This record gives sequence, structure tokens and C-alpha cells, in this order.
Amino acid sequence: MPRYALRIEYDGKPFAGWQRQKEHPSVQGAIEAALAKLEPGAHTIAAAGRTDAGVHALGQVAHCDLAKDWTPFRLSEALNYHLKPAPVAIVGCALVTDDFHARFSAVERQYLFRLISRRAPLVHDRGNAWRVSHDLDAEAMQAGADRLIGKHDFTTFRSTMCQADSPVKTLDELRVERLPYPGGVEFRFHVRARSFLHNQVRSFVGTLERVGAGSWTAEDVSRALDAKDRAACGPVCPPEGLYLASVTYPSDPFE
Repeated sequence: MPRYALRIEYDGKPFAGWQRQKEHPSVQGAIEAALAKLEPGAHTIAAAGRTDAGVHALGQVAHCDLAKDWTPFRLSEALNYHLKPAPVAIVGCALVTDDFHARFSAVERQYLFRLISRRAPLVHDRGNAWRVSHDLDAEAMQAGADRLIGKHDFTTFRSTMCQADSPVKTLDELRVERLPYPGGVEFRFHVRARSFLHNQVRSFVGTLERVGAGSWTAEDVSRALDAKDRAACGPVCPPEGLYLASVTYPSDPFE
């Protein structure tokens, strides 16, 4: 059976997350239903990472096995046709070897978090970014972010429901970018690592927002990290600003 890698973009607002669920719409369920229109029967796809309810993707990657030999172009076109009107799009498709696995072959994942500071409510970005009404200091947030980079026990910054075997992870990048935004300022958090704990990025951003607001200092971030205690974490920010931006493999299947 030929195996295909899919690069997927989606708006997470109408979904209960990536993972298939019996009673709630999911991104995985939408794609598997589209595959069933092409080849009748049950389909199971595997993704590079499971995103929570309300979380978006710019470059999620999944793989599927099909009975028929499809050209990648025809497969992506057919899937996009059957995915309508769901806010999901196949933006890349490639034939891969049988040993390619969207999750286990990945060597890096990159997330983006969008935080907008302005008094007015969001209109076009409502549900696609987190808005706060107060000013934030980008340099202070970067100073706090720098305390988190490297290999650490991230118990403080993971959900109590996290199923990872170990809280020890290596964070390669946590960069704060400041951009102009109509009536305010947008802050983009670029986060990069081989793998992440459940709620890790949202825990980072919620804590760093407190630093930017002046309620915490960079030293407070270090103390929270060293505590290895979930109770020491700052607020966990909402999901709507979070995007799975890209997934990296030893050899890019989409080139």
C-alpha cells in the first residue's frame, strides 16, 4: 500500500482538537472521512502532534496508507474537494517510503503563538489570537524566555494530565517578536524543540505575559522552573493564539 505524507493547514475553532472523537468534530475525523470518500472503508491517519481544541495549524503533517496509486497532486485536490466546507486544507502531499512516520520520524516541531495588545476587541483575528488590553514589554518577556531555553525538567510548565514519560525536554528556541498591529501591538512567540509536553507552550506564554505586564520578573521565571511544581506556573493562556507552524524531518518529504 503506498504511503502519503500530508501537510495540513486548519483553523481549530470548530474542532475539539486534532484527535478523532466519537461525539465531537475533530481535524483527524474530517480528513479520515474525506479519505473514505476516495477509498471506501475505515482510514486511520497519524499526525506529527495532537493539537488541543481551538489550536490551529499552518504546517501539521500526517501520513496515510491507501490501496490505490494516487499522484500527490490528484490526492490533495480530491481531499480538498471532500473536506469542504470544513476549515481544513491539504497544502502539500508527497509519496513517501513505508518507514516514514509523521510522528516518530520528526526531528523538530515549531509552534507560533500570537498575542495582541490593544484596547479594542479583535475583529478579523477573533479566535485566532489572544488579546490583552494592557501594554507589554517585549524585552522583559524575552529576558524571561531566555531562562527557559536549554535542557530542563519542565514539570512546572506541563499539564497535570500530560502523559509524557519524562518532564525533561530540550527547548531550542523561544523568541519574542514585536510587530505593529492596527490600534495596538502584536507579539509573536516562536518556539522550537524536538518535542513538547502537554500545554507546555501555552504555559510558557501565559507566564511570559505576566513578565511583560510587570507582575513577574525574569528571576521569577527561573524560580518557577526550578520549583518543578505545576502550582508555581503562571496562568495558562487560552488556545486560540497557538499554531503548529511546521514539522521538520531528516529529509523534507515535500521538496
